[in-house]
Amino acid sequence: MIKVKQTALKWALAPLLGIMLVSLAQAALPAQDGQGNALPTLAPLLKRVTPAVVNISTLSHVAERDNPLLQDPFFRHFFGLPERQRRAQSLGSGVIVDAENGYVLTNNHVVGKAGEISVQLLDGRILEAELVGADPKADVAVIQIPAEGLSALPMADSDGLEVGDFVVAIGNPFGLGQTVTSGIVSALGRSGLGIEGYEDFIQTDASINPGNSGGALVNLRGELVGINTAIVAPGGGNVGIGFAIPSNMARALMEQLVAFGEIRRGRLGVSGQTLNTALAKAFDLDISKGVLISSVEPGAAADRAGLQVGDVVVGINERQVDDTADLRNALGVLRAGSEVELKVIRGGRQHIISTKIDAPAQQLFEGRQLSQRLEGLVLGDITEESPLYGKVDGLLVLEVTPGSYTWRAGLRKGDIIISVNRQVVTGRAEMEQAVKRSQSSVLLNIRRGNRALFVLL
Repeated sequence: MIKVKQTALKWALAPLLGIMLVSLAQAALPAQDGQGNALPTLAPLLKRVTPAVVNISTLSHVAERDNPLLQDPFFRHFFGLPERQRRAQSLGSGVIVDAENGYVLTNNHVVGKAGEISVQLLDGRILEAELVGADPKADVAVIQIPAEGLSALPMADSDGLEVGDFVVAIGNPFGLGQTVTSGIVSALGRSGLGIEGYEDFIQTDASINPGNSGGALVNLRGELVGINTAIVAPGGGNVGIGFAIPSNMARALMEQLVAFGEIRRGRLGVSGQTLNTALAKAFDLDISKGVLISSVEPGAAADRAGLQVGDVVVGINERQVDDTADLRNALGVLRAGSEVELKVIRGGRQHIISTKIDAPAQQLFEGRQLSQRLEGLVLGDITEESPLYGKVDGLLVLEVTPGSYTWRAGLRKGDIIISVNRQVVTGRAEMEQAVKRSQSSVLLNIRRGNRALFVLL
């Protein structure tokens, strides 16, 4: 019985192995064994692409944790104490995508906070790099090195990827130097992982380890299909689940970073929820995927274009939209002022709606403008690009000055203030009114991730 099963398995796997060998053979010129027989190899392919993958090392200055009293800026100033910092070094990878201008794509978490950036090429040259721009929400960054004798990787259309495609990951794992691993595309469109603000990951089983961040995920044509970004690592190393940012997303964000040094995302002005079977039945729809519009902001781009509550968005700019993550990711790479074409189901019929997306309408203000007890805070609205948009009301903490009064009290960037002095707040006017209710203290109710807490200032 066991022999029969093994034989059956062998015959079942034979076509798959044959396809793999043909694919590998097509990707590179065959090598030969001692008897002159052709062997599949990726070596010729790698000789073409590896010069475009670089090792990145960074140096930054990090403030050391200290006694809370010594963190008080007034105390330090009074006693003339200097800021205590330590030097932190990190390693990562990057991909040259524009040899003429010396542009290198990598991750924000590799270079975003670096004071000094050094790039080592495959030929051994070490070059100083400058940060062109970074997007923490999508974990993409662009740096620039002197454009002399560089090799660049062509960028593929990542929308053409399919599960099962063979890919190669190239990077600098554990600081060992350039390393190559191979595997397949395990899944596409991974989101909701909580790794980044915008997630549309390619999942691969090609080994990705610490230090591979920012490196290249390459197809068998030698084209860049993704930027290696994250892994699921319960034991601290690779377990066959790695994630890469699709090249199409990276390219769109890079264009903005090169042009402006920052990402200028637009906003549509809608709230929606993923369509499911129950909602489809309630709205008498014969589709099961899309985004059901639950509210339209008056005067916003969606309102001007005629989008209505109850419409179901199933496509944007010829890209299929299955859920809210798809819609958010598609909008997340578009610049304010861009034209968008929405495919909408209304009353059982398909409509095409075009509009120009607006610039973000977020209003920022400093906490000290309302009270000295809020010194160190920069606050703003929860914008459409936030994953919490439409799910929670409050004011978002955008910045907290290290060492400030609010910092020492425990407030941190990303906190959401949902009430002040027991009064619910959704904007600056409400917060200003709530702060005036007490002259001696300010009681904040904070939402942080899945937790809620009170902070007394």
